[in-house]
Amino acid sequence: MKRKESNSVSRHHSIANTVRRTFRRTSLCAALLLISGLANVGIAPELAHAQNLPTLGDTSREELSPLAERKLGEQIMSVVRRDPDFMDDAPVSEYLNRLGNKMLETRPDARGETSFNFEFFAVRDPVLNAFAFPGGFIGFHSGLILAAQSESELASVMGHEIGHVAQRHIARMLTSQKGDALIPLAALALAVLAARSSPDAAMALAAGGQGLAIQKQLNFGRDAEREADRVGFQILRDSGFDPSGMVSFFGRLQNSTRNYTDNVPPYLRSHPLTSERIADIQSRLVDQRYRQHADSLEFLLTKVRVRVLQDSSIQGLMDAITYFDVQAKSGKLEDQITAKYGHAFVAYKRLDYTAARTLLDQAQKMVEKDARYKDLLTQSNMFADLSIDILIGSQQTAAAVKEAEKAMRELPLSRGVALQYAEALLADKKEEQSAAFLRDQIVLYRQEPQLYSLLAKVYDAQGKQAAQHLALAEAYGIQSNWDAALQQLEIARRDKDAQYFELSVIDAREREWKEKHKDQMADEKKRR
Repeated sequence: MKRKESNSVSRHHSIANTVRRTFRRTSLCAALLLISGLANVGIAPELAHAQNLPTLGDTSREELSPLAERKLGEQIMSVVRRDPDFMDDAPVSEYLNRLGNKMLETRPDARGETSFNFEFFAVRDPVLNAFAFPGGFIGFHSGLILAAQSESELASVMGHEIGHVAQRHIARMLTSQKGDALIPLAALALAVLAARSSPDAAMALAAGGQGLAIQKQLNFGRDAEREADRVGFQILRDSGFDPSGMVSFFGRLQNSTRNYTDNVPPYLRSHPLTSERIADIQSRLVDQRYRQHADSLEFLLTKVRVRVLQDSSIQGLMDAITYFDVQAKSGKLEDQITAKYGHAFVAYKRLDYTAARTLLDQAQKMVEKDARYKDLLTQSNMFADLSIDILIGSQQTAAAVKEAEKAMRELPLSRGVALQYAEALLADKKEEQSAAFLRDQIVLYRQEPQLYSLLAKVYDAQGKQAAQHLALAEAYGIQSNWDAALQQLEIARRDKDAQYFELSVIDAREREWKEKHKDQMADEKKRR
């Protein structure tokens, strides 16, 4: 499957870069605490009581309801997903969400009273960082994923961020700070939206909002971080991971951020001292029985994909090859498998499909011969995804369709495989079948913009211009990109092949989206 790629160094227009540059100047560990003004948030009082955690009261609900919190998170995510640094890679996303949902299964109360449907995602950034948006959206920098030396370490960060969302720290911040907190919250939410047209304006909005109430946010952040550590520790332990992974990762984080935080006055630190956090977790480990957790092969392969996707420039791919060459010399089977897979992925990125196929087949045979790993082939789309991409890239479209059909039978819940199946059908000139499949998928998954984007490609191949632009409009509408959505509607209306039914849909959508756009503008004006 073809995915949008570009060198993150050159993306000065993107909101993610604007936001993350602001963060790096404050704390590498602070995630998006100051970016969105959203002090990562927390768990229901009953869970806090069960964990002997401080309960900050229920009055937070009066300031920001769970539904409003989710809506705010969705609005910000609609912008983040359009950012070039958003890592739109199905195997990586599906692994992160499987890992996150596994942890949530052991603590379903962490989803809160509205049962948040958490979403875990990755962004291209070499800095060690992770962050939580309101409503259950949790992001990981590619640098953090690569720095995690074990799955338990990555899970420890995930548990910590789940703790932020579960404890509803954003609503608590609003409650404790009243009007002051609304200023940075509004300003930084506006910054996310403003960056679409003016990065400079976005930075000004963000800086202005932070300057008004930053001290109160930082003070609250220290307590929130301690609370998230405690919640995360219990989720990590109950999920079967090694709780000491939290200590080892904090230690590495302490070393990597020493130059940033050690000389900063305590009142400006947005998190407790890392040494204090390590000591707190170590004290909790005293009464815990040692638990060893073997890293899954999917975790190791995820790191391979992230390493390549983090920088797909010529130099970036050369660096990845060097890394995989060293890894291949290891005596460990898992290192040899991941190195072979890494070389296959790099070959695919270089459009050397023959080499990519040979290397991937070799890696798959190594997996099939080991009883510990062979189930991966039917439980993860790591191999299927790359195999289908290689077949489509090498124009073996009939084989790609067959491979995708097999993958769908084995992985019926994989959204990535479903999208690849539609793309394989399109590549194989089966436009009608692809369109029918996509329309059926849209009935089941109405909020997936990728389905509409692919359907637009199918309609374009069929010469159905009005339908193409209407599908693109739907994709933009799901992402709350109202200007682009309305523009596509206007183009669709003017197309000569627009039918009566399509014109009716266009008119209805136009009324609906103009109203939503008006409400959005009113909300932004109110926040100003």
